[in-house]
Amino acid sequence: MFDAEKKIWEVIIVGAGPAGLAAATEMAKAKTSVLVLDRKQEIGCPKRCAEGLGNGWFKRLKLKPKKEWAVQEIKGAQLYSPNGKSVKMKKKKVLGYVLERKMFEKDLAINAVKLGAKILMKHQVVNATRENGLVKLEVEVNDSKKYFQTKMIIACDGIDSKVARMLGLNTKNNLKDTDAGYQYEMTGITGYDENLLHLYFGTDVAPRGYIWIFPKRNKTANVGIGIGAYEEKTAKYYLDKWIANQEGLKNGSIIEVNAGGIPVGGFLDKMTADNLLVAGDAGHMVDPIHGGGIGIAMEGGKLAAKHALTAIKKKDYSDKQLNAYTKDWFSSRGKELMRRLKGRHLLEQLSNDDFNYLAESITMDEALKIGNGTLTAKDKVVLGTKKLIKRPGLLKIMMKYFNDKTE
Repeated sequence: MFDAEKKIWEVIIVGAGPAGLAAATEMAKAKTSVLVLDRKQEIGCPKRCAEGLGNGWFKRLKLKPKKEWAVQEIKGAQLYSPNGKSVKMKKKKVLGYVLERKMFEKDLAINAVKLGAKILMKHQVVNATRENGLVKLEVEVNDSKKYFQTKMIIACDGIDSKVARMLGLNTKNNLKDTDAGYQYEMTGITGYDENLLHLYFGTDVAPRGYIWIFPKRNKTANVGIGIGAYEEKTAKYYLDKWIANQEGLKNGSIIEVNAGGIPVGGFLDKMTADNLLVAGDAGHMVDPIHGGGIGIAMEGGKLAAKHALTAIKKKDYSDKQLNAYTKDWFSSRGKELMRRLKGRHLLEQLSNDDFNYLAESITMDEALKIGNGTLTAKDKVVLGTKKLIKRPGLLKIMMKYFNDKTE
């Protein structure tokens, strides 16, 4: 275990979350020497999301769901307005799963190690400097220090990546582009369809955000909230207030508590520096509509590994060489996320009355297209002339959204 300090690693990945483990897997497949360092003492803890992953991501990432971590089949979603009206979409087929993320990430880690990666937990990077074309890491391990050298760093160490900043890349997120998240895993609860994701909207329920129920097992679910980080009252305050008024939830038991910041915008126009790439939350790779990031982070980690491998082959670890990663990311995923960011900006402007009207007027398909930024010209005409014409204020907001051509 202690010989890890003695070699010059081709790549050191900081952060053993979905992005870091996906990158490690790709590097190990290519028979490169790759070390993963993580400050936590256990992979997968604490979880920072509602643990949902759709079938599209399973296909893109070439993953097969396993019973030990794909614990709940999901067949659709139900969106609730402040007055209790809802828009429901439910299919007969499975559309995705709620995961047991601790088991999922440990499975990813085991696979990466089988392929040749090395993982060290409870290793906190406290300093990173460049020396003679290499990166030297000073790492705190219990009460001692260790030193590692590498040709390249892939920073996957979360929102406001410290390692990236140590190496001169500013990944700081603005407060307006950050949500505060708070979640309970609850058991002994009822009153919801366990094959659906449930999302609750309203300015009084969750300012600039929503409350969710992601079912995990019989009478057990992740119940959480995301709100603007700048709100005067805390996310916990709004979540507790809401749960207290839900008959099926208020007497449930809390078996886990999770909290943290969620990047929901502020996409980086630069994701590299000499000897450095960033991925996952560190690269602000999160869906701005719902704050989900497992699939996006893994996709980013795989892409970072691809460009790291190219740099190794060319023996060129300069920012000029690595910068192709930023362009590749925006071409493959970033532009889509920017379109979805417009959808989030739209939601921020809606009042409770607007949410209620939309719940009574639009279909789930239309709701999904609005959020995804994929409305067709025909969709826009139908919404503008038939469904929103009675609410000029809402129509004005929607027309601005429809006509915004930014990418």
